[in-house]
Amino acid sequence: MQTKFSTDQLKDPGTARANEILRTCVHCGFCTATCPTYQVLGDELDSPRGRIYLIKDMLESGRPADARTVRHIDRCLSCLACMTTCPSGVHYMHLVDHARAYIEATYRRPLGERVLRWILARVIPHPTRFRVALLGAKMARPFARFLPDARLRAMVALAPRVVPPVSRNDDPQVFAAKGVRRMRVALLTGCAQKALNTHINDATIRLLTRLGCEVVVAEGMGCCGALTHHMGKTGESHASAAANIRAWMAQKRAGGLDAVVINTSGCGTTVKDYGHMFRNDALAEDAAEVARLACDISELLVRIGPVGKAPEPLRVAYHAACSLQHGQQIRSAPKDLLKTMGFEVIEPADSHLCCGSAGTYNLLQPRISAELKHRKVATLQAMAPDVIAAGNLGCMMQIGSGTDIRVVHTVELIDWATGGPKPRVLQA
Repeated sequence: MQTKFSTDQLKDPGTARANEILRTCVHCGFCTATCPTYQVLGDELDSPRGRIYLIKDMLESGRPADARTVRHIDRCLSCLACMTTCPSGVHYMHLVDHARAYIEATYRRPLGERVLRWILARVIPHPTRFRVALLGAKMARPFARFLPDARLRAMVALAPRVVPPVSRNDDPQVFAAKGVRRMRVALLTGCAQKALNTHINDATIRLLTRLGCEVVVAEGMGCCGALTHHMGKTGESHASAAANIRAWMAQKRAGGLDAVVINTSGCGTTVKDYGHMFRNDALAEDAAEVARLACDISELLVRIGPVGKAPEPLRVAYHAACSLQHGQQIRSAPKDLLKTMGFEVIEPADSHLCCGSAGTYNLLQPRISAELKHRKVATLQAMAPDVIAAGNLGCMMQIGSGTDIRVVHTVELIDWATGGPKPRVLQA
């Protein structure tokens, strides 16, 4: 694709990177075949190719974002299936992230949208605030049908029927390895996960210490920054990321770190991109090192090679989170681990397509999200599984809200198979 940025425009690192990406696109349209929003809406401008044209026009002209461009960029899930499909290697993630930051800086949204996004950015990344919000949403559930905005109804529907108690495992501390210490790792405990499902981190810590890992929950660590990053709120997202970089590098310098382990794949995709996010910052070297150390829990387990046996025969439908299979290009590791433990693993049709969760997408674009959830749940239920396993909390919540089949994190099953307790959701 030809571009016509001026010399002055290319002095901006974000624009220069956008120019590089735009020039790799050859308009082939392969991306449209795997884009969930294009499949649902059938609009070229709601495909990656269409959005690339809109972004190019917006950035080249240097004009403020307009409502039409914003509407189609907002509808993008950032599922990154287009990057898996693209034969030219177009790095759509960096392009759309830059576009969102540009929109945030140049476009004034209607008041209702500004308020909603402000609330999301200041509640979800903070576990205590999020817990309070969940309790409020739980109380409002009987009145949800009277709420005038579908996005507000979606927020109320997000609240689980039972908000789990705080897990003290999420507090800053060090968990000693069982037996001989094989490695020392830091665990990203997340933000929403600490409010919505504390069993995931508990299972991760049990499993890793059992396998000889010393697990560090670092002082000063918090939200990875993904939520605000994908809303274009660069200042807030970089502040969250910088705090994590400093926290983990302090641990590395004090006692060494072999890995930064992440059990929510949406967070993992962002942490692995810290090197790019801070490429022109004083933290560039440390950010690149954290990105190098970052790994999904399934990647680390493949390195360790856990040995176990499924306590019960279970037919497990594996849902591949977009941030894992497309964002991090991890496809076989979770399935191979489950199979090694003796679980029967099955995959639904169209496993490459998004479930519609996508961070805050199910709250900001509830209509499209609901259609994608319906399609994903239908393909999973068609396999008649005993349980659905996934590696991302958002996917678990989204799918679980549309089916009676129990949903667990992959790590919970592996923990159980290697001597841990039966996952709580399977005990009912």
